Amino acid sequence: MEIININTELKSHFLRLYQIALSDENFSHLEMQLLYKFAEERAISKIELDAILTGYAGDVIVPQALEMKIEYLYDFALMIWADEVVSIDEEITLKKYIKVFGFIEENIDELSAYLLRSAKEHKPKNEILAELKD
Repeated sequence: MEIININTELKSHFLRLYQIALSDENFSHLEMQLLYKFAEERAISKIELDAILTGYAGDVIVPQALEMKIEYLYDFALMIWADEVVSIDEEITLKKYIKVFGFIEENIDELSAYLLRSAKEHKPKNEILAELKD
């Protein structure tokens, strides 16, 4: 099944979320549930998400808008906290994506810690976006 109506940036986001979920070699049902919740929030059906995860071939791109970068990185932090355990591998993966998304090196550790702390506290995305814009 080809998913035509979902843009490449969003497909890339779900592929990265899946990578985050697998990064600690302990793929829990809680992580999968969160993946489907993120899809539902973006009006992506289970069938469409399954097609992205199992059949997508193409470019994996980085979001350009700062707000989307923060939103996606926060999704990664939420995915890391889904099983209530943060592994070193997951932290390394999050930091890798912060760097890939174009944040400067000296801010990576602080941004990673902030996102993980916020995910642990279950802060709403709009609050994260507002805090980081200030």
